[in-house]
Amino acid sequence: MTNIPEQVYDRMIDHLRNGTTDLADKMLDVPVSNFTCPDHLAKELAVFRKQPLIVAMSSELAESGSFVTRDILGTPLLIVRKKDGSIAVFRNMCSHRGGKVELEQKGKKPFFTCSYHGWSYDSNGALRGIPYEDQLGEIDKNCRSLQSVSSEERHGIIWANLSGDNENSLSQYLGKADNSLKNYSVENTVIFMEKWIDADINWKLVMDGAIDVLHPQFLHPQGVGKLIQTNAAVWLDYGRHGQSFSARKRLTEKVKAGEKIEAGWRYITGNLVLFPNASLIPTPDHFEFWNVWPNLSDPAKCRIHIRFLTDPEKLNDKIAERINRSWEILEQAATEEDFPMEETIQANANAQPSGDFLYGRCEAPCQHLHRQMAKEIAKETRGLSS
Repeated sequence: MTNIPEQVYDRMIDHLRNGTTDLADKMLDVPVSNFTCPDHLAKELAVFRKQPLIVAMSSELAESGSFVTRDILGTPLLIVRKKDGSIAVFRNMCSHRGGKVELEQKGKKPFFTCSYHGWSYDSNGALRGIPYEDQLGEIDKNCRSLQSVSSEERHGIIWANLSGDNENSLSQYLGKADNSLKNYSVENTVIFMEKWIDADINWKLVMDGAIDVLHPQFLHPQGVGKLIQTNAAVWLDYGRHGQSFSARKRLTEKVKAGEKIEAGWRYITGNLVLFPNASLIPTPDHFEFWNVWPNLSDPAKCRIHIRFLTDPEKLNDKIAERINRSWEILEQAATEEDFPMEETIQANANAQPSGDFLYGRCEAPCQHLHRQMAKEIAKETRGLSS
């Protein structure tokens, strides 16, 4: 977990010496209604459904026959490791009368049976058994398989596209971010811990908070603010995606003291933002992996999924203790400071959904999501009108 581009390290040292940060070309005004308007939420959800979305980690399906179920944007999914080792994603919906064919969240099974009428399917999604088949009527089993969802496994992550669009490969979609993911070797990790949090906050406000470089010393003066340097960031724009780097306070201290420093995550923290709703943050001992999911009907609600990933080959009691301590710091900052602040922003937006929120030039990482979502919505709108 020590892959920091040399250009990033050099730029960060310059920022710390000069009291500067990477700047966007200009300021950005984002309409407050983008955080409150159901019609705007519907446009965002349409964009989500056209993107490859992260639905699981490869380590969750380590063996043939293992599975997980997920509800992604209201679509129940069954994600399976097939006998040949590949991944398949299906709609978790029986082709008979629409019941879920798997009710458990995870497990290992050779086949899946709908508990309504007993229709069963193998790991390839093929219909294998129908009770009382001789009394049902003539049926072509080949036409009654589970509905497949376009999916791809890459860099230890499983992605699915609800639109069925597989015109472009995942590597093409990721672009420059693909190399960052490759360097992280997420495929060598397992989930150390994970949390689901429901919040009365628009999903973009949570994404903003996770990458905001201006607030640590003000909102987290006794916690994260003591660890991370405020307003010193390097931003790499990867098109749809991007990567932000911030300095740890220990790096600031070494720069001021004129000490020699070796590059590493002990001194710089990064945040790889994968459009539309994922954030991957490396640390010396683990990765912090966020997905923030919009509510399907209420712009003022979201669901936050946080995973801590670590390399099981390196895990020992000392590292486990450090990772647990990292969770305590994150939990305190998020639940006692970040989310409550974001709830006040949401409350004010709900009360007065007019005007704009201002994203300054020094807030380039936060600007990116809003600019990219606007581009995607405009593209979707043009497609509907053509």
